Amino acid sequence: IACLGTTLVFVVFELCRVCCDITDGNAEHLKREHSLMKPYQGVGSQWDFSGSTLVTSSYVRLTPDERSKQGSIWNTVPCYLKDWEMHVQFKVHGTGKKNLHGDGIAIWYTKDRLHPGPVFGNQDQFLGLAIFLDTFRNDLHGMDRSFPYISAMVNNGSLSYDHGKDGRSSELGGCSAEIRNRDHDTYVAIRYSKGRLTVMVDVDDKNEWKECIDIGGVRLPTGYFFGASAATGDLSDNHDIISMKLYQLMVEHTPEEENLDWTKIEPSVSLLKSPKDNIDDPTGNFRGTPLTGWKVFLLLLCALLGIVVCAVVGAVVFQKRQERNKRFY
Repeated sequence: IACLGTTLVFVVFELCRVCCDITDGNAEHLKREHSLMKPYQGVGSQWDFSGSTLVTSSYVRLTPDERSKQGSIWNTVPCYLKDWEMHVQFKVHGTGKKNLHGDGIAIWYTKDRLHPGPVFGNQDQFLGLAIFLDTFRNDLHGMDRSFPYISAMVNNGSLSYDHGKDGRSSELGGCSAEIRNRDHDTYVAIRYSKGRLTVMVDVDDKNEWKECIDIGGVRLPTGYFFGASAATGDLSDNHDIISMKLYQLMVEHTPEEENLDWTKIEPSVSLLKSPKDNIDDPTGNFRGTPLTGWKVFLLLLCALLGIVVCAVVGAVVFQKRQERNKRFY
């Protein structure tokens, strides 16, 4: 009975974890001061832009489909939320054929803003978090993954992004995703809560999130800025931001966590192994990820097998006791 109860509790817990993993976009928790939405009335007051960025009534184009362009857009209001989730609707499209386009979009949560540089249009050795939507393969030896490729990086200002290796030496996790020249809406969700970073994508017109990255032990301070940037080089694409919506997550913290000065936290990650070990991992994702359909099926199957084993063991034990009682009489 104890075995059966433990198994059922575990199954229920994991299923709840899956269902509650990504917010449903509850408008009550939308933080408009950190969100960018049509018709982009906040641009100029709550949002600044630089470089080749063009703001229209339908999209914010970070770069046109032209060579050697850089553009960015940044929230002017620092974010003091401890737990948050950013939903970004974007569009990457252009006339370039397969493998003849670049370079991609980066979503930022960093201490500094409006600092153009070599990392998808933003500065290198930044302080904070970056999510890279990389559309061009630079490392011709890294054929174990397909592009476009989405990856995450946390930096305390000491690390450089290695374009030649597509950022593998500093990558925390990632996944391949067909995000270019899609005829439907494409989204990425970035969730940070209680030291856990989760990145999900919705790029297949199925109206459902697909796991990409899930990493624990992440420490990010409050008071940083959200932004997005993009760059083109010898190859190009249109890189458009349609919307950036930030949601506050209602999470309880311990008294010790509440009394902590979150603005003084240094960006860091407590890893089971070095990010450089990702070079030997084809997926680049070495931490446990949220359960998908087949994982839930396997979990339920294991639970069912556990129940059967418990029942068989119980029956055998009961029979043994019956036989023992008969001998006593």
